[in-house]
Amino acid sequence: MTERQQLIINNVDAHKQMIADAERWLWEHPQTGYTEWEAHAYMAEKFQEMGYELTMAGNIPGFYTDVETGKPGPKLCIMGELDALDIAGHPESVNGMSHCCGHHAQCAAMLGIAGALKEPGALDGLCGTIRLMIVPAEEMIQLEFRENLRKEGVISYMGGKVEFMHRGFFDGIDLALMVHGTAAGEGEPFDFCCGLGNNGCMAKTIRFKGKSAHAGGAPHLGVNAQYAAMLGLQACNDLRETLQEKDTVRFHPIMMGVNCAVNIIPDEMKIESYVRGRTLEAMKRENKKFNRALTGAALAMGAGVELCDRPGYSPEVHDKAFMELAEQCCKDLVGEERVRFDYNGWSTGSSDFGDLTCVMPGVQFYAAGAAGVGHGIDYQIISVDRICGNSAKAQLFVTDELLSNDAAKAKEIIANYKPEFGSIKEYLEAIQELVLDKDAVVYDENGNATVDFQN
Repeated sequence: MTERQQLIINNVDAHKQMIADAERWLWEHPQTGYTEWEAHAYMAEKFQEMGYELTMAGNIPGFYTDVETGKPGPKLCIMGELDALDIAGHPESVNGMSHCCGHHAQCAAMLGIAGALKEPGALDGLCGTIRLMIVPAEEMIQLEFRENLRKEGVISYMGGKVEFMHRGFFDGIDLALMVHGTAAGEGEPFDFCCGLGNNGCMAKTIRFKGKSAHAGGAPHLGVNAQYAAMLGLQACNDLRETLQEKDTVRFHPIMMGVNCAVNIIPDEMKIESYVRGRTLEAMKRENKKFNRALTGAALAMGAGVELCDRPGYSPEVHDKAFMELAEQCCKDLVGEERVRFDYNGWSTGSSDFGDLTCVMPGVQFYAAGAAGVGHGIDYQIISVDRICGNSAKAQLFVTDELLSNDAAKAKEIIANYKPEFGSIKEYLEAIQELVLDKDAVVYDENGNATVDFQN
């Protein structure tokens, strides 16, 4: 370990108590995406107490601050996420919500990073700018709520990072870095891990429309929206054998429930789902199949179906040179035997960090320190030092490597990166192709149907 790395460790450890206090406070105050005002206020207060000037998102939670080194160079963005999940079964849930995703640990680590960068010598030898960003709404949940926010003009996109892209918060950013918490699991003694990337996703809201009637006395006068939905989901399930493994497509709908009593034929059934895939093209292609199946089921039952598709998150692909740099930094911190980087590893989960990797080099790796199953009712933090402290130190190790020596390594990564899209503007225009709002089955006065389920 170099003297410089030891300085970074000491600088983070100087804020150990603040990190630990933040982890517990944030754990105890979970809120879901675009409502995380308590965590936002807590984080903003801590940043301001350390002397940072913040640029607020305004009508949604989140903010950023720029740390200037005093020398020109690339701009690196480091992020932490605010939001929790609604999972009432977690034993420590608050109002039905819990940080069983571990995002609160990211924010606690961000305070450690912010504190460390204020310590003497922290910026010595660095050039460029470090943007510290606190972002809302990574979890793609509560789709109806977010769609209403969109209709009200509060947001334009479902996810926090792509919304921040739209608002200009990533303009001028050259590289993106983030660390997520994870559980190492039994027999997997590591502190850091990373794969090549993960699936993207698009968000779907499906509303089957029927006709209510007395369920016992006159079911022949009704059209059962619940049965149409069940038939639609069965048709989608029957399509699974047509999905190609190379595309890693996932479709996992949940039925949101009926709005009537047991003795009434349901006239509505809402479904929320994602279509996930390894590429945007695969997501678009397979989504057409699912929409066709849902439309056919509605037609078979004499029901209607309203399809609402929205851009979710793009596939996340890490820059390999950036990965190699991050891997070496992790090894420097905890030792080679405690690091697991897989340059072919692929996750079928999704993150809005993928929206960033479409336009700039980025890496999101994982710090162990939790136990249980992510998004599960047994998830808990067992080591704040590892999941928060190690996270902060590793990110600062990476930052130092990127921005020292006239940012030679950062400049090399940036120069060699081949983004899928040439600009944020070009990217945002491209994902509009995923937007769909259709009554896919329309009946005339004679009961004849017109079908249209495509963009």
